[in-house]
Amino acid sequence: MQAFFHQFLFGIYPYICLTVLLIGSLIRFDREQYSWKSDSSQLLKHGMLRLGSNLFHWGVLVVVAGHFAGFLAPHWLVSPFLTASQHQLIAMVGGGAAGVVAIIGLTILIARRIGTPRVRATSRTWDLVIVFMLWIQLALGLGTVLLSMRHMDGAMFEQLTDYVKGVVTFQPGVAALLEGVPLTYRAHIALGFTIFLVSPFTRMVHIWSGLASVAYLIRPYQLVRKR
Repeated sequence: MQAFFHQFLFGIYPYICLTVLLIGSLIRFDREQYSWKSDSSQLLKHGMLRLGSNLFHWGVLVVVAGHFAGFLAPHWLVSPFLTASQHQLIAMVGGGAAGVVAIIGLTILIARRIGTPRVRATSRTWDLVIVFMLWIQLALGLGTVLLSMRHMDGAMFEQLTDYVKGVVTFQPGVAALLEGVPLTYRAHIALGFTIFLVSPFTRMVHIWSGLASVAYLIRPYQLVRKR
């Protein structure tokens, strides 16, 4: 039973999540374009929003970019310049620093959303659920950085990159690559795919618009509404 659950969670579930992310996002864009946004609460309370939003968004952008570059870059492209341990160290330092920035910003945003009655009153249930899921995911990511300090030979890092590449390239039996991997890593991976799964049904769907626009990198934290 445990073997079946492991196979499902890391060999089948990722494809379910990615399929729902793609098809669900397309359907929502086609049928509910007005909801394709992150609702602004700036007019309700301005304080803490700019600092928290900037820290969170810039930190997450670096984390996501680092994950793509670190886990999906082919070995033949990286190995001439970096050993596995050096690659791991760069991922730990860069990802760890960006993760700390992101989780500080998200903590500020959560405190604002929960601690301000006017903002809390306009928050839907999924608004709160998704931000807590993101907070836990960032915390797990920082936990993996601490665990990685125990084995700096790069072997575990290579094992994880092989798994991610195996999922992307539809390699059979890819779940076996995570056997024996510490629970923190596996929880981080499973929750990451779960965030993909629920994104089309939450405010997270607006990320597609940000990725499609280079202006997202240089614009203010959100559009400013004037009275």
